[in-house]
Amino acid sequence: MFIDKAKIIVSSGKGGDGHVSFRREKYVPAGGPDGGDGGDGGSVIFKVDEGLNTLADFRHIRKYQAEHGEPGKKRRCTGKKGQDMIIKVPQGTIIREAASGKVIADMSGDRREYLILKGGRGGNGNMHYATSTMQAPKYAQPGQPSRTLELFLELKVIADVGLVGFPNVGKSTLLSMSSNAKPRIANYHFTTLNPILGVVDLDDARGFVMADIPGLIEGAADGAGLGHEFLAHIERTKLLIHVVDAAGSEGRDPVEDIKAINKELSAYESEIGNKKQVLAANKCDLIPEDSDALDRIRDYCAELGIEVFPISAATGEGVKALLYHVSSLLAELPSETTVFEQEYDPEEMLQMDDSEPFTVTYDSKAGEYVIEGPRIERMLGYTNLETEKGFIFFQKFLADNKIIDRLKDLGCKEGDTVRLYGHRFDYYD
Repeated sequence: MFIDKAKIIVSSGKGGDGHVSFRREKYVPAGGPDGGDGGDGGSVIFKVDEGLNTLADFRHIRKYQAEHGEPGKKRRCTGKKGQDMIIKVPQGTIIREAASGKVIADMSGDRREYLILKGGRGGNGNMHYATSTMQAPKYAQPGQPSRTLELFLELKVIADVGLVGFPNVGKSTLLSMSSNAKPRIANYHFTTLNPILGVVDLDDARGFVMADIPGLIEGAADGAGLGHEFLAHIERTKLLIHVVDAAGSEGRDPVEDIKAINKELSAYESEIGNKKQVLAANKCDLIPEDSDALDRIRDYCAELGIEVFPISAATGEGVKALLYHVSSLLAELPSETTVFEQEYDPEEMLQMDDSEPFTVTYDSKAGEYVIEGPRIERMLGYTNLETEKGFIFFQKFLADNKIIDRLKDLGCKEGDTVRLYGHRFDYYD
């Protein structure tokens, strides 16, 4: 089955909570705080695996979770760090933020590894909070929360040359005759459902990587069949070999086939239609002697500035001349692989911003003071208000951010109700 797109959810590990404890040892009657720090949560990391060539594995597993950090322990012991989640992908995989479609990372070129979500930092134990005025702090810092991203993965194969054309025109045969690739070949449509790469080695000339792109059909650029998936793989190629059945062995007209394929290439949203082309007029050994097919192909391609090479992929006739010509063209083109630039940085987009605004207002209808803002909401998301240390952290957060002062300015007094995203508290000074 052809799989070159997948949607998955990844989550970093939560940082372990700091620990609250005190030394209780013989002959140490007033032991101080010795609560250890929580361990950092595991990160989510993508790595290129040369042994993979599809995204088929992501059909079975949709959610990937890094391990959480362990809480701190007594005697100043730090919790164990959470294990990273390593996600292996084929070279050429583009990682996008699912909602916006913006590129996070392109696993191509020199990029072999990318840390997409850093694990939450472990919280400090209470040993960090002892002061001259508070020698027995009963508070420890919670670990930073886990963060989650929905991702869209898209595989665009990396090859110098792409073979394009209708199904069953001989692309797979040409690839097998020219390179080390061994594609499955049979006389029926859509034999090739996955792009197949082969290395073409030439004597005294530059070799190159050639990809057999699955056969296109009319309407492919509009998404007909598997058109969008197939066309996307051509985006990285530097040059196209357009293979056409010059003999019209299935009753098709080769010139009309050339027009139809070029129409699909031009209709696709990228610059595919502007790529350099060489036309391989295949199955020349099957052309009847009285046919003018080759002359018609040459005349039409001359108008487009496309060179024509009559070949027979089955017998090898004309194939060497085609490959050497392609090699010479590639030598004139830039050697760099097309790499998609980053448009979305998760660390920048998901980090908690201390400058984010919040509001403190009075709801006269409900008779409640209301505190709102994305920073407040996220703080509540990783604070356990049911525990003593969580509630102390919550109170400290309100004081440090001068929210208590704002409440007082609005006239809040003891016994009044304060509301924060579904939580309600009685205010006490």
